[in-house]
Amino acid sequence: MSSVSAPPSGPDVLRVENLQVYYHTPRGPVKAVDGVRFSLKAAERLGLVGESGSGKTTIALALMRMIRPPGKIEGGRVDLEGVQLLDVSDEHMRRLRLAAIAMVAQGAMNSLNPVLRVRAQIEDAMRDHEVRLPKPALDARIAELLRQVGLDPKVADMYPHELSGGMKQRVCIAVAICLKPRVIIADEPTSALDVVVQRQVMETLRRVQEDLGASVILVGHDMGLMAQFVHRLGVMYAGFLVEVSPVHDVFEEPLHPYTKLLIGSLPSLDERGSFQGIPGLPPSLLNRPPGCPFYARCPSKMDLCATVNPPPREVRPNRWVACHLFNEGQS
Repeated sequence: MSSVSAPPSGPDVLRVENLQVYYHTPRGPVKAVDGVRFSLKAAERLGLVGESGSGKTTIALALMRMIRPPGKIEGGRVDLEGVQLLDVSDEHMRRLRLAAIAMVAQGAMNSLNPVLRVRAQIEDAMRDHEVRLPKPALDARIAELLRQVGLDPKVADMYPHELSGGMKQRVCIAVAICLKPRVIIADEPTSALDVVVQRQVMETLRRVQEDLGASVILVGHDMGLMAQFVHRLGVMYAGFLVEVSPVHDVFEEPLHPYTKLLIGSLPSLDERGSFQGIPGLPPSLLNRPPGCPFYARCPSKMDLCATVNPPPREVRPNRWVACHLFNEGQS
């Protein structure tokens, strides 16, 4: 993939403020997402990265209003071009999905109906949003969508099991863009695909995003993929967003200790040997200890970190970090 340009500087298309999502259990609430805030500009690609269980996919599902019991969106605001997604009715939100905000889910085979041809599945998405076209125009639109994602229009007459993993994922992208949404959420869209196909899928996603002028939130754990695709990177840890910065700055000079360890754990062509993971385990989201959630694993911890969870602060232009190392006078 080509190098990533600087982040767009236009207006915000999406603003998330103090988003809280809990999963309720007999032992108490599991605070999967706890006070997350970020913005997304028009035509921007934002990455959300972190260890499994950090809250990335929960954020994606919350933005789509697809959290199901025992999960519950406890609070916050999600503003999509003036529409408060957490306040609208279920029917209004159903109409906004695909038309304004769409999702490419992890695991394409689970997203496609195995007994329906591709054509029928794209038609169903459009019909559900009251898009009624004469058959010649509908066939032309489906052929155009498949070409947009690099597939032969003949794929429309095939079943999902007749397609390769990469082809299935591109069909999912075609469904996601059929109504030209303003925001596309891609939740680990290259999971279980080989390296060559991963590249093809990400190139497809980049191309359709640029053609539509849409914004993308890419959820994943592959830092190398993020470096090649997104403009800005948000680093999740234990339900919190601990750093948000332009992707080039994150790799050039990571600020949060967790981000430093994440990047330090990447394999290097210059240093051969065993991989270095991050010592310890993330805290329990059920009974999270007080203070900074990264305290037990942090090589730079201070006494204050054990009792006070630092709020995110803009410590440099366009660089937000939640860490006591960057209190006034220490950065």
